[in-house]
Order: sequence, then structure tokens, then C-alpha cells
Amino acid sequence: MELPEVLQSDDIVVHRGFISSYNTETLIPDWVAYELTEEEVNGTFGRSGSFGMDPDFTERQAMREDYSNSGWDKGHLAPAADMKWSSSSMYESFYFTNICPQNHTMNERSWQNLEKYVRRMAVRYGRVWVVTGPVVDLGLHGTIGKQGVAVPDSFFKALLIHDGERYHSVAFLMENNSTYQSLRSSALSVNELELFLDRDLFRNLPKRVQEDVEGEVDKGIWSLE
Repeated sequence: MELPEVLQSDDIVVHRGFISSYNTETLIPDWVAYELTEEEVNGTFGRSGSFGMDPDFTERQAMREDYSNSGWDKGHLAPAADMKWSSSSMYESFYFTNICPQNHTMNERSWQNLEKYVRRMAVRYGRVWVVTGPVVDLGLHGTIGKQGVAVPDSFFKALLIHDGERYHSVAFLMENNSTYQSLRSSALSVNELELFLDRDLFRNLPKRVQEDVEGEVDKGIWSLE
């Protein structure tokens, strides 16, 4: 359910905890998708791992040296805290196929707040399907490192849950800067995000409900009132 539209140009790498479409030109993922369950949120493996190249991806990718002294964090798309249900999933979350340059303040505040929110939704509804990634259209922040790793303009995260009766979705779009961005101010519909990204998200939703589910944000369901 978490998988977006897969384009012919996508280079897909599959790990135990997430699926990544890695872009060998920008040297960051186009998107990362995963399912997070209540049981996984309550996993017991501590944060452990070392940022590095993905051994399962044989094409060109970022290296640690590209980030060194850049002033940008190595920001997870699938958070390490969502992978504590397995030592291997935790370790794999530190591969560069899951990492983007991220503003430090955003990483520690706005984005982390959104990641905690996703975990709360997984506990509340039993599971949440997530697709997340960067936006680099304008190249506002240029690149880092000798290889030219693209620094995203912003980041998106789209969520899907089932409350026992029907599906509900919401999306968030946050700029990659130090300005604090609340969940409410960053929220939009999945349809709006799809138009912005020019990509179909949650493509496996039943067609008969897709437009209704992706076109509205139930603020009560998502606690955004």
C-alpha cells in the first residue's frame, strides 16, 4: 500500500524495512516507502549503525566525504527510530540510499516532530503506510561534495491509514531550512502533493476510493484541528 508510482527511470533498492528509489544524478533518493506498525514502533533495538554506501546498490551513490564539513546533516527519510524492530533494518537505515542533506535545525525540530507524529499514528491505528522524499526542482541550496550531492529545497511525507472502516490520507511539505514548521501549517492533501510532485502516490489504493481518500484531509482523524 505504501508504494508510489514507479517510473521506468527509477532505480529501486529493497531492504528489510524500506524500499528506496535512488537517483544516481542527484545522489539522493527520489522517494523512500515503508509500512510502520504499532508492534514495530515498540521495538527494542537501540539506535546503531554507521552512515555509508549501500552494498546492495551497485550504481553511483553518495559517500561520507560528500557530507564532511558541508554544514548539512545526513537526514534519514525512513527514520532510524522507525526501524528499532530489527537490528538489520536499523543498520540498513543508515545507508545513503535512505539519506539526504538536511538543515540541522529542521532535522532536529520540524522534521523530527513529524517523525514522532507518524509513530503516534501507527500506534493509534495499528499501522501507517508512508512515502517520503526530497524536492529539488529549484536547486535553492546547490550541491555538496566533490560528487555534487543535491541539497533538497524541501521534503515531503505522505501518510495512509485505515481506521477499520475506510482509508484516510494526509501529506506534509516542509522547506529545508531553519524556520520552524508546524504540522498544521505543513499539511495538505495527497492530491495536492501529487500535483506538485507529478507522481501518483498510494497507487495501490482501490481505484473506486482513490480520489475521495487522496482528495480530503480529515482533520479529526489526523488530530490537526
